[in-house]
Amino acid sequence: MGLTLYPAVDIKEGQAVRLTQGKADEETVYNTSPVIAATAFANEGANWLHVVDLDAAFTGKPRNRPIIRDIIAETGVSVQASGGIRTLNDLNASIDYGAQQVVIGTMAIEDPDFIREALQLHGDSIVVGLDAEGRTLKARGWTSEGGDLFEALDTLSTMGVRRFVYTDISRDGMLNGPNLDMLAKVADATDSWITASGGVATLDDLVALRTVHPRVDAVIVGKALYSGSFTVAQAIEVLT
Repeated sequence: MGLTLYPAVDIKEGQAVRLTQGKADEETVYNTSPVIAATAFANEGANWLHVVDLDAAFTGKPRNRPIIRDIIAETGVSVQASGGIRTLNDLNASIDYGAQQVVIGTMAIEDPDFIREALQLHGDSIVVGLDAEGRTLKARGWTSEGGDLFEALDTLSTMGVRRFVYTDISRDGMLNGPNLDMLAKVADATDSWITASGGVATLDDLVALRTVHPRVDAVIVGKALYSGSFTVAQAIEVLT
């Protein structure tokens, strides 16, 4: 079974950046606008983009919504929007500006009732982001702890969440390969779909992800694409 590629476009203060292990003070700023980066990924064949408003994630202020709206308009591809979804207004705004999927992280951990309401409103457009160091979940831009990964996975799966983005924070932005063992454990713990995030460095990593678990059916890739380790077209070729 093939995997769907989600090239990542992380936006901070209007610029395309990548963080190392989610740390706001350890960023690489790329010499291109988020819209240009997104358009390049789409032109190479990406059908989805994972777009993160880092300002919203860290501060709760969605400063980059106009940029994300422009990305959707310019590329014409499906967008999975993430970062700082703390209220139903935030969620509805993301859907209204055209996001096909919206990732909810902090609120899924801190307020399960929020997820119940989100699912009632938008169903399968709701994706829950589970970002963890080992079994410990991280919230609010990875600045606070949020409980046990597998307990949350069980609770949210029972609620009806059909897709999770699992990020191993220790691998994120490090280009040292995905945590295949933990990915398999996460997928074993739910009947929902899993999107892998963090650590992909080579095409061999993508090949390995294809067989890690039947419910791991998508992967988010950021720094490896920006650094030129491989192209979107090359990634799609090995994933399909």
